[in-house]
Amino acid sequence: MPAPSSAPEQRFSDRVENYVRYRPSYPQEIIPLLQRESGLIPQHVIADVGSGTGISAELFLRVGNAVYAVEPNREMREAAERLLAHFPNFHSVSASAQATTLPDHSVDFIVAAQAFHWFNTPETRAEFTRILKPGGHIALIWNERKLDATPFLHDFEQLLLTFGTDYAQIRHENIDTAALAAFFRGDYVTHTFAYEQHFDFEGLKGRLLSSSYAPAAGQPRHDEMIAELRRIFDAHQMSGQVCFEYDTRVHLGR
Repeated sequence: MPAPSSAPEQRFSDRVENYVRYRPSYPQEIIPLLQRESGLIPQHVIADVGSGTGISAELFLRVGNAVYAVEPNREMREAAERLLAHFPNFHSVSASAQATTLPDHSVDFIVAAQAFHWFNTPETRAEFTRILKPGGHIALIWNERKLDATPFLHDFEQLLLTFGTDYAQIRHENIDTAALAAFFRGDYVTHTFAYEQHFDFEGLKGRLLSSSYAPAAGQPRHDEMIAELRRIFDAHQMSGQVCFEYDTRVHLGR
């Protein structure tokens, strides 16, 4: 099996099942935050750019927003279409962040959840400006896994550094305050929420293999990585579970 594609829109094609089952959602507090800070109402139109399997889109669909889920990866887009088909306001868009195909000044909010580090380019900024209504808002959202808050999280991070194919290069924490300040037009504010996931070993394995930099079955060092994951789980599990702790950050601006 080949190594992960360097093209962002292709990297997750063989990860969709694990992505759907094991990737975290986002804190429910995000919607009240946007309602309070940015005046979000159910009538607003949302562009969820880099929408993946629809995890973030669902937050907005549940409160009645129309969501245009822009996703270039066919496998992830089809997963979202399957999972969110029961929402009449869900619209799947096969397009990229740099060329969304949405009409000029057609959306009230642009959301990019766990995705912006893939398309932080001047072309994306120009496209966001084009599709956003005057006075519209942009929310960039990440679940940032804590790296060493517990012995388990420390050992898991070391596993990624050891076995991840290009983990250090593509991790989303590489988007720093300077990159955010360069992207937003004017000031932006950051809000942080605590979030957790709990896994048995099969869930932990699935969570690891949902990442594009984790060697998949048949790739070099996959078996060695899974053996180390088993060792880490056995060393740190409590009642058959381990805990991923996140800081969920919402960067809100225009």
